[in-house]
Amino acid sequence: MASGIWDQIEGQWKQLKGQVRTQWGKLTDDDLEQIAGRRDTLAGKLQERYGIAKEEANRQIDRWAQNLRF
Repeated sequence: MASGIWDQIEGQWKQLKGQVRTQWGKLTDDDLEQIAGRRDTLAGKLQERYGIAKEEANRQIDRWAQNLRF
């Protein structure tokens, strides 16, 4: 995934938090604040909340990011 999209995600994180919550309902408001648009932090929180491997977290994030509309 190109880093350019993550610059956009980070810049628009407040607007995207609802979409993130819809996709991954186990993430808390505190999680979303800590993530603040950072991909690596999102992956870590997904691993923690869903008990999935890093590779699976990254796959889910890639699929989600590819479907984003700015």
